[in-house]
Amino acid sequence: LHLAQPPLSRHVRSLEEKLGAPLFTRAGRKVALTAAGALFHEETRTVLPQLARAGEATRRFASGAAVRLRLGFVSAVLSPDLVEVLRRFREEHPDVQLVVQDSLPADQIDALRRGTLDGGFVGLAPRERTPGIDYVPWRQEPLAAFVPAGHPLAKRRALELGDLAGEALVAVSREAAPAFAAVLHDLCSQAGFRPRIVLQSSRAQAVAVMVAAGAGIALLPRSLARVVGDAAAVIALKDTPPIAHVFARAAGAPSPALRQFLALLAAD
Repeated sequence: LHLAQPPLSRHVRSLEEKLGAPLFTRAGRKVALTAAGALFHEETRTVLPQLARAGEATRRFASGAAVRLRLGFVSAVLSPDLVEVLRRFREEHPDVQLVVQDSLPADQIDALRRGTLDGGFVGLAPRERTPGIDYVPWRQEPLAAFVPAGHPLAKRRALELGDLAGEALVAVSREAAPAFAAVLHDLCSQAGFRPRIVLQSSRAQAVAVMVAAGAGIALLPRSLARVVGDAAAVIALKDTPPIAHVFARAAGAPSPALRQFLALLAAD
């Protein structure tokens, strides 16, 4: 400790006074931990290694050797493709601390504007330009009709959107995903009917679960088939274009870590 005995004893007594408990029993030249001392030792034994790691991480960050990349995603895009992208980035850039959080599209955009998020998989790009936000195309995915098991349409191998006219539908709310809601509304209008939405949720996965529970039919990205299992039929839609997922980021020059991530998306 590089301390003489008297100042060391003063430090120990000061600590005992702050804690309100004796840490050592002293008998002549022998010293042993009390029960309170043993507890304090156990609770604090990781503090110094953790402090050392924090110092090293800070030094590496200051030198540019390690950075944090904060990414958001909406549950509708949580697929094996996304998991593979994140895995590959982590493997190729082990010095980048990857922080991922599930957030609604609107919340991700707000976080990008505030600088608390570096990028986000927001689903579809909004139809109106979002000031200060750039959208990078990522991948396309077909829409499918999610039909409860036992429903008359569940045995069909393919459906036209017009087959859903008058059916009870469950959907992702417009407030949570305005771009996705607008696309579905337009598709139904082009098929000659107005969707009869009986239930809504802010999460696409919750909508899939409501279908499995028999609440109605939903139009969702096909990758969400993993959520419903055998409780619902996932049926292809005829003559329906795929939806295009995008990655959102704040406009301007990206950080080195974000530039690396964008390069991986472009090569995917």
